[in-house]
Amino acid sequence: MRRSQPRKVPPQINLGFQIAPMVDVVFVVMLFFMVMAGAVKVENAHNTKLPGTIVTETDTPMPEEIAIRIEDDGQVYLNDDPLDAPDNKSLPSLASSLNQLRESSEATRSEVLVTIYANEFAKYERIIDTLDALSRARIGNVTFQASAPE
Repeated sequence: MRRSQPRKVPPQINLGFQIAPMVDVVFVVMLFFMVMAGAVKVENAHNTKLPGTIVTETDTPMPEEIAIRIEDDGQVYLNDDPLDAPDNKSLPSLASSLNQLRESSEATRSEVLVTIYANEFAKYERIIDTLDALSRARIGNVTFQASAPE
């Protein structure tokens, strides 16, 4: 009988870093991104038409300009007509007149432009009161002029 010799264990073979599975993973990831790229929505250009000149049959009304003058004594004039007392802080007549002007301008589809002419010695408080009246009448096109109206 032969004596059994102990089996020799083969030495461990180190195969090193395997690149083939990594290439497979890279191809799968690349395939995923290629498929998802088709689902991306492309932004479209927004074509904007700019206003041009249009020939109309009727004349377009020009915006009305309202002049409010504030004097140094506190008196407020609407187009040279005195309104409210100089000591009246709420200016109800001015607000009512401005509200009527706004409503009539909306009916005629025109724009109301208000110019405030304040005397250089007028109190700032009175100017703020006038701006409050304009706000109550919902008029937003307001400008200030340094010189007196002509």
